[in-house]
Amino acid sequence: MRVIIADDEALLRQGLAALLATTDVDVVATVGDAQSLTDAVETLNPDAVLVDIKMPPTHTDEGIRAALDIRREHPDTAVLVLSHYLESRYAMRLMESREGSVGYLLKERVSDLAVLVEALHRITDGESVIDPTIVARLMNRHPQSPLQRLSEREREILGLMAEGHSNTRIGQRLFLSPRTVEAHIGHIFTKLDLTASDDYHRRVLAVLAYLRGGTPRHQNIVSAREPGT
Repeated sequence: MRVIIADDEALLRQGLAALLATTDVDVVATVGDAQSLTDAVETLNPDAVLVDIKMPPTHTDEGIRAALDIRREHPDTAVLVLSHYLESRYAMRLMESREGSVGYLLKERVSDLAVLVEALHRITDGESVIDPTIVARLMNRHPQSPLQRLSEREREILGLMAEGHSNTRIGQRLFLSPRTVEAHIGHIFTKLDLTASDDYHRRVLAVLAYLRGGTPRHQNIVSAREPGT
């Protein structure tokens, strides 16, 4: 797997590159700003990029904007955003950009190399990965949302869906049969008023509703494939 690292902290770039060199990940470039990242992607065509949210020159959202540009211009390149900040709106912008191959992790996860490498493999396989800390914090943020219609088990399953787990992986985590997981997901769709449609994907809408903590918006959602069961 060929990866580019983009972060304005030189020590972090070097540390990540050194850690990943011990795995099957080939770091083909490290850069310190968003423009250098987009140029490197254009030249090197990596399988994935690791990118910080706040980068030069303004240190606001250059990284996330570069990530969205890469997903639009280079759909075969997966994007994993790493941040010190727990900001669900950035995860939302990634999820809404296009189907799969995106992730958002807190930088504290970098200390666990296995978690980082697994996330890279998952997004290059077309999955989405959202940091479990974000998922947990959003659970009770909006007490009046339609999410409150869900049972505890259904909310647990939707949380795992938001983290990017497939039905099979959810079943393994919760010790449930595939049929039981599918039944719970069907109940989630029903309770969130997500009827079948050719125009949008109910699984993505359910996850976006979870991240928003509110009612799913049916407009302007790019449909995504169902993760493998």
